[in-house]
Parts: sequence; structure tokens; C-alpha cells
Amino acid sequence: ESIGDNIKIMLRVGGLRLLQCGSVPAVVGTMRTIAARSSRIRLSNFRSFSHSDFETKRKVPVPEDSAAIKELIAEQIQEHKVMVYMKGTPSMPQCGFSQQVVRILHATGVEFASVNVLEDDGIRQGIKDFSQWPTIPQLYINGEFVGGCDIVTQAFQSGELEETLIKAGAIEPIPGVNKTSS
Repeated sequence: ESIGDNIKIMLRVGGLRLLQCGSVPAVVGTMRTIAARSSRIRLSNFRSFSHSDFETKRKVPVPEDSAAIKELIAEQIQEHKVMVYMKGTPSMPQCGFSQQVVRILHATGVEFASVNVLEDDGIRQGIKDFSQWPTIPQLYINGEFVGGCDIVTQAFQSGELEETLIKAGAIEPIPGVNKTSS
């Protein structure tokens, strides 16, 4: 058995992270078993078994605050070439999607500003309303909404993110490395 015959795979099943190391047939067999079992899992609504103190509470800004929040968000986005609205901070992301976007931005070498939406429910809801995008994180470059984690990841993998950052003047092209279209 050579080193190339071994693989590592990380699976997330029902909130559990499973790391499988081994030969390709063993990992494939494990994946099939997990897939078969997970297809039988049904999620329960735990709210019916819980006290109202444990229900999710959302603070929805009053209409007067909505305009002020949108104005604040617009100012933040215009003030910074690259802006991320995320859960947590770049040094301590509070969700895997925010962490992924931060890692991608660090990989490009770009300087960016961020807002922790967990600190203010008004901003958390306001950014979703502002962009008409339902999820966090959200990346803006030169005042334009780029997308969430999946879109940023795809743009990074294709080289499109780097091109956008170069065109925005947020990073310098590296001669012979960056591909930019005119």
C-alpha cells in the first residue's frame, strides 16, 4: 500500500465532525455507511420541548433605526475598499463560513475591514436587508456586493476574486503570476 493509496476525509454529519484516514476502499465504505444512516435521520423540533426562555429572540430594528442602519452600512462599505460583514472577528471567527472567507482574504494578501454582526442585531439584520442576501458573511469590494462564502470561494478558486481585487486597487498584481484581463 503506497502513500498515494491513503486519503483523509472530513465529514460533517448532524453537527459531528468525522475524520476518516485510511485506504480508499475503507473510506468509501465508511462514506456509504454514513450516507445510508444519515438518510434515516429525522430532525426534531426541539422548541416544542423547550421553555420559552430558550427560544431564539430577534431584535428587529424599528423603522427609524432601519434608515440609520442602512446609512451606516453604506458609509462603512464606501469607506473601505474591502469590507466583510461576518460572525466574529478575523482573529476569532464565530462560524466556519466567516472563517473560510477570512482565510481566503488572508491568502490574497489584501487588507480588509470587518464588522462583527454578532455585536449588533440591527447591523446583523440590516446588512441582509441592504444586500438582499440572506446569509452572513458578506464581502464587499469597492462598494459592490461580491457574495457570501460559496461565491467568494468559487471566485477565489477561479482567480476571479484576485482579478477583482487588482482592478479595485486593493492588491498589486504579481508579474508573471496574476492573470488579469483588460
